[in-house]
Amino acid sequence: MLTRPVEPFVLLESGIEIVPRISPRARRVTLKVDPAEGCVELVMPPRASLRSARSFAERHEGWIRQRLASLPPRVSFADGAIIPLRDKPTTIRHLPAMRGTAWLEDGQLCVAGAEPHLARRVRDFLIAEARQTLGERVRHLALRIDARVGRISIRDQRTRWGSCSPDGRMTFSWRLVLAPPGVLDYVVAHEVAHLVHLHHGPRFWRLVERLMPEMRHWRGWLRRNGGRLLRYG
Repeated sequence: MLTRPVEPFVLLESGIEIVPRISPRARRVTLKVDPAEGCVELVMPPRASLRSARSFAERHEGWIRQRLASLPPRVSFADGAIIPLRDKPTTIRHLPAMRGTAWLEDGQLCVAGAEPHLARRVRDFLIAEARQTLGERVRHLALRIDARVGRISIRDQRTRWGSCSPDGRMTFSWRLVLAPPGVLDYVVAHEVAHLVHLHHGPRFWRLVERLMPEMRHWRGWLRRNGGRLLRYG
């Protein structure tokens, strides 16, 4: 049984690094490409054979290369970079001689201050935008079904776009402000519906669709394009 962390290894043909991870919840060996970091995980159950798991990765080397090649290019928060703020192309414009933080002007995200603070100020601006927009949308939909909302937190979640605890506390990814507004509204409707139904049964999905009639379309968009949102920053 594998109980200790396993060291990463490199596929000889392509030179791609594979990071093994032991998961008690895993039932079989699987490969996962992290779209945010562009790394490859080899997920193994504790009773897996390391030799057979490594062989599994080697047999799927072509698939790994294809998945890595299909990742959108990473877009750093730098002067001249274009980000899809609410799905609208927005150019980051660095104004080092200006004072202040960041603001929108003529379709540009203007960022003041020294260059070392540029990326952080862009991120802080997006977090603030997400906090305001998500808060408004959550309260609006919760009011429609007479549900009580707890604290709303904004984070850089990599595995969930949103979550809702049994006591009504919600957490969302700030990256939702880089998606079309319909995507953000779908995620909000999903979490608000959890204020009533703490499951994913038929009643839950009926409520989500009541709150967001186009939820199937935007859920599909998020499944197809969500990885792209993780490539910014």
